[in-house]
Amino acid sequence: MIDFVSAPATLPPGQRVYAIGDVHGCLDRLASLHEQIAEDLAIRPVGESVLVHLGDYVDRGLDSAQVIDWLSGGAPVPVDRIVNLMGNHEDMMLQALPGTDKDANSTWLSNGGADSLMSWNISRKVPPVDWAGLIPEEHQAFLRELRVSFRAGDYLFVHAGIRPGVPLDRQEKQDMLWIREPFLSWKPSFDAVVVHGHTPRHDPTIRPNRIGIDTGAVMGGTLTCVVLEDDRLGFIRG
Repeated sequence: MIDFVSAPATLPPGQRVYAIGDVHGCLDRLASLHEQIAEDLAIRPVGESVLVHLGDYVDRGLDSAQVIDWLSGGAPVPVDRIVNLMGNHEDMMLQALPGTDKDANSTWLSNGGADSLMSWNISRKVPPVDWAGLIPEEHQAFLRELRVSFRAGDYLFVHAGIRPGVPLDRQEKQDMLWIREPFLSWKPSFDAVVVHGHTPRHDPTIRPNRIGIDTGAVMGGTLTCVVLEDDRLGFIRG
């Protein structure tokens, strides 16, 4: 059973959103969360169910390729809609895949890209210009087609956060994928409660203006899913 508490925002009646934080190649934990979501829906049916993945599917963990394969094939979760957002690690990977930009290559490799390459059975000895040719096109298409944000009710879902003081419809991709400060310490309202990952904490963070759910799955923590419905929220951990 999910223990629910009062949420800082609301969803329309009959809608439920499941949002999962940074996966980082932890396929077993992601599959566990998907199973628990399916069990929750079987026990507590709802009119409209949405599953949002908040990005950072690749790097650092052992199963980046397998996570992308799982998600690009339409993760087996009986929800009405799945929304896959881009994280800064997918952004780094896309910048590096052409293999022609030495800075992009080294940035990705030093931030877990080497682990991702290994998951596609690509040796570090393989020249960067050959990387893209060894990764399935459907995996690359999945990465290119990721969204940057998603809005549901009074919630805005992004990977990292948003720039304080900038209207929601004028936020920039760079901030939504990478920002930490001044977003994390900002106290006033953002005109939507932001649900995000990117900055790992031992436990989920609930503030009046944001909910952070990166709980460091790849660093010995757990993979967290926040369950939002009506004016309440709860958590599932994997």
